[in-house]
Amino acid sequence: MLLQTVRPNIVQAIRAFRVEDLQLAAQDLGQHFLYANLGAAQSKQEVLEGIAEAFLFPAHFGKNLDALYDCMTDLVNKSGSQPGFVVVLEQLPDNARFDREAREQLLDVFRDAADFWAERKIPFRCFYSFQ
Repeated sequence: MLLQTVRPNIVQAIRAFRVEDLQLAAQDLGQHFLYANLGAAQSKQEVLEGIAEAFLFPAHFGKNLDALYDCMTDLVNKSGSQPGFVVVLEQLPDNARFDREAREQLLDVFRDAADFWAERKIPFRCFYSFQ
């Protein structure tokens, strides 16, 4: 199985994995598959809006990193037991409006979410790529 070689609570570059294979692996494990193609985003605000739309966040989503963390953790945790997550953030911007610091801040939210779910013994794998 594809995900047996990937730690259960990690944020990593997508590298040799294909999105379709990750989706099938999540399906086989009965886990949530969350996918956002951010190729059209150029700024932090556009990245957050793209994630919110792709992940079907509630209308009251605050479009900031704290709100992103809350949606990826507490909101989902309160909705009941969870089987696990495979998250793909494809084509994160790499430009002056979304620089390395902004990317690291975003990925830190997903790292913190991975830690949150690890404490609950729920697998949370996040894969990302850059434009």
